Amino acid sequence: MRRLRACLGAAAAVGLAAAGTTALVAGNASGATTALSNRWYAAAPYLMPLDNDPPDAAAIMDATGLKAFQLAFVLAPNGGGCSPTWGGTAPVSSDTAVRSVIDTIRAKGGDVSVSIGGYGGTKLGQACPDAASTAAAYQQVITKYGLHAIDFDLEEPEYENTAAIRNEIGAAKILQQNNPGLYVSVTTAGTADGTGWFGKQMLLEAKSQGFTPNNFSIMPFDGGFNGAASQTGALTNFNAILQSTFGWDQATAYAHEGFSGMNGRSDTGEYFTQADFQTVLDYATSHNMDRFTFWSLNRDRQCTPADNGGRTSGTCSSVTQNSWDFAKYSVKFAGVTPPTGTPTPTPTPTPTPTPCKTAWSSTAVYTSGNEVSYDKHNWKAKWWTQNEVPGASEWGPWQDEGAC
Repeated sequence: MRRLRACLGAAAAVGLAAAGTTALVAGNASGATTALSNRWYAAAPYLMPLDNDPPDAAAIMDATGLKAFQLAFVLAPNGGGCSPTWGGTAPVSSDTAVRSVIDTIRAKGGDVSVSIGGYGGTKLGQACPDAASTAAAYQQVITKYGLHAIDFDLEEPEYENTAAIRNEIGAAKILQQNNPGLYVSVTTAGTADGTGWFGKQMLLEAKSQGFTPNNFSIMPFDGGFNGAASQTGALTNFNAILQSTFGWDQATAYAHEGFSGMNGRSDTGEYFTQADFQTVLDYATSHNMDRFTFWSLNRDRQCTPADNGGRTSGTCSSVTQNSWDFAKYSVKFAGVTPPTGTPTPTPTPTPTPTPCKTAWSSTAVYTSGNEVSYDKHNWKAKWWTQNEVPGASEWGPWQDEGAC
C-alpha cells in the first residue's frame, strides 16, 4: 500500500529474501533451531507487528500452514538520526514487542524476514551520510534478531533521491558480503511497462556497484492495474528490463524476479481477488520466478459488511473472503498444500465380497458340513436336511456364514 501506509504510520509494501535450495536456520525461543527452505523466505507475506491491528501470527500458522513472515517496516527515527527504528518511533535497540512476535513464530517452527524502507517516513538511506553507516544501522537489526533475510523496499519518495539510493544499494552490497548466507531482495514500484524511470535508475545503480540481490521485485498495483492480466503483463515487461539491464537471458531474469501484490482493494481503488492471486501464482511458478508475496496479512480478513468494498483499509481487504485466504497462496508458492481447516475423513474400506456357494435346491439332500447359497448369503448344514429353506427358522438346520 502506498498513500494508506503513509497515513497509518509504517511504510510501503514488499520485500523479502529470495528463494533457493539452501536451508536457512531460525532459532526459536528455547534456543533450538528449525530449518526453513529458502522458498519460505521468498513466500513470506507482510505483517506489521506494531500497527494496523496486528493479527495473531500463531493463529495464522495454525490455520494455513504458513511458516515465514515479512515484518515491516524499519525506518530512521522521526526526530532524525542514523539508527534503526520500527516505523520511525520504536528503537530496535530497546525493542521487546517485535522480539516477542518473532519468538512466538520461531517457537512454532517458523521464521521472519525484515523489510526496510517503504513509502512513508524517513529512510535510513536518506538519514545516514554514506553506504557504510547505512549498512551499520541495518546490521544492528540483523544482529538483534538473528536474521537470515532482509528486504530493501525502495520506492517513492526515496528512490527519487540519487544519494539515498546510492546509500541503500551500497548498504545492501555490504550486508550481503558481511553476512554469508543472507538473502537480500530489492523491491520497487511496478508500472504497466514493468517499472518506471526511477525504478530503472535504481537497477542501473545496482549494476554500477556490481550488486546482484537474490531478486528484484515489483509491486504491480496503485498504477492503473486491473486484475491479474495487467499484473502478469507488467511482470513480463519487467523481465525484459532485467535482461537488458544486466545482460541476462530470459530464464536468468525470471530466476531473479519477484512479485509483491496487494490483496483486495488497493489504495487507488483497484481490486485483486483470490482468482487474480491464483492467476499470478500460476504465472510465477510456471516461469520459475524467485518470489511471490503480498501486502498484507493485516488486511487478509473481510471487512465489516458496512465497509466491505467501499474503502481501502489497513486492517481488512474490502473483498469477500475467509480470514487468511490470501496467505494460502503464499503457502502454495512455498510448495506446501495448506490445510483446509476440516480434516479429511478416512474412507471406510470396501470389503471384498465373498464368493457364493452353489445355490440351494429344495430337492437335494444335504448332510452336516455341506454349503450352499441362498438370498445372497452362504449357509452351512448343521445336520441332514432336505427341503428346509435356509434362514426360515432361527433353530433350523442352516448356519448363516454371511453375505456373498
